[in-house]
Amino acid sequence: MARNYGEKLEITALYEISKLLGSSLNVRANLRGVMKVLAEYLDMKRGTVALRSNNEVSIIAAHGMSEEEIKRGRYKLGEGIIGRVAKHGSPIVIPNIGDEPLFLNKTGARKTIKKENIAFLCVPVKFKDQVLGVLSVDRLFGAKGVSFEEDLRLLKIIASLIAQSVKLHMEVEKEREAFLEEKEILTRQLKNKYSVENIIGQSDRMQEVFEAIHRVAPSRANVLLRGESGTGKELAAKAIHYMSQRAKGPFIKFNCASIPEGLLESELFGHEKGAFTGAMAMRKGRFELANGGTIFLDEIGDLPLTLQPKILRVLQEKEFERVGGERTIKVDVRLVAATSRDLEDLVSEGKFREDLYYRLNVVPIFLPPLRERREDMPVLMEYFLKKYNEENRKSVRIAPDILSLFMEYDWPGNVRELENTIERLVVMSRGKIVTAEDLPLNIRDRSVKTRYTVHGKDALPSTIEDIERTNIFEALKRTGWVQAKAARLLGITPRQIGYKIKKYNLQQTG
Repeated sequence: MARNYGEKLEITALYEISKLLGSSLNVRANLRGVMKVLAEYLDMKRGTVALRSNNEVSIIAAHGMSEEEIKRGRYKLGEGIIGRVAKHGSPIVIPNIGDEPLFLNKTGARKTIKKENIAFLCVPVKFKDQVLGVLSVDRLFGAKGVSFEEDLRLLKIIASLIAQSVKLHMEVEKEREAFLEEKEILTRQLKNKYSVENIIGQSDRMQEVFEAIHRVAPSRANVLLRGESGTGKELAAKAIHYMSQRAKGPFIKFNCASIPEGLLESELFGHEKGAFTGAMAMRKGRFELANGGTIFLDEIGDLPLTLQPKILRVLQEKEFERVGGERTIKVDVRLVAATSRDLEDLVSEGKFREDLYYRLNVVPIFLPPLRERREDMPVLMEYFLKKYNEENRKSVRIAPDILSLFMEYDWPGNVRELENTIERLVVMSRGKIVTAEDLPLNIRDRSVKTRYTVHGKDALPSTIEDIERTNIFEALKRTGWVQAKAARLLGITPRQIGYKIKKYNLQQTG
């Protein structure tokens, strides 16, 4: 009768263990549950499951041990009883651990080994011929008269169930790692999908720029590139041209701020012979030279008001006359313009025609300053370092601590300033490694970078809020309290500026 009762407990325990091992993919939680079942149904006083990793086996689930004791349960292959079973894959039974010198008691869970008269049974957790770990118990049954052979028989069945569960977990983890690796590869490929030759950037901000360039390049739309000086507007303009159907046509660039106002019309539209003193021959202007291709007008915000109607006519009618000429010339030109100025302010001040502004601003693309995409700094540094090392036949390296200084600096000249700095460091370097001492003073000296002096331990937060409040208030005043314009001026969204206005309780005065 007792035997029948014991068999029923075994069957119940095996059923519960099977359910547990199939309940989830959390192998640690499942094995802790197995230990609990063994203790509840089969009167196990103490037990562990240790899994193998390379040349070590570590306890990951136990009953009758504290967390600290479990952490100490780490064995090299062949070390102690658990290490031997893990190495050789054969069960070991110790009738009395107090008499066994190989029993190390590394966990410290058994305080009085000599007095307890504990039997220790240890079986491998094997899947086919692969040893995955070890299941061990202190005297599995409390009932007397049960042989070690009966103990081992049941332990082997349980170890087999555990092995199948652990193996499944390993396969799932392997698939998961493969999936994550594939996902990482696809992420990198998507990052590179929106990349543009000669424009370096992996940050989210630059990916937005690359995506916009890819979208607008095949179209016929005019593009307005906006951003601070040195952010790469000319490179973006070239990318738009060479990724368009006009790629085989000319790319003509012109800086509206580089030519005296009196010569601008002639430079842009050309002149006839004798049109003015010194006009010894007919000369084609930039728009005529760009026929069939793209013209890039940089710093278009500096275009004189008197010339703006003629630019507008070219955009609308695709025609113009040379200076001193009467013949109307037809051109097929795509315009890409760029500015670092606030055109909205110029329009409100009457210095830039509103109709020309809307004609130019068909597709605006904002190029972020370097300080807003600092994660691109390492790859930019590497690119420029390689470039100027090759140009100067050098092999200069930059000390690691320089990157942190570069990351802290604001770079008012943006990528152009970074490039010039790297070139200078390569050209002027005396040795193979550039150190912080070789940097320009404005980058090296942190006091130059710190725009505001903070006094006292708790002064920084209030100082930053004061600065932010003042900047937002000034932007609102400059834009006549038009929140959308003020947001553009500050480089934030209308939603953000609305939140800041409420936060600082800003109100229009006067």
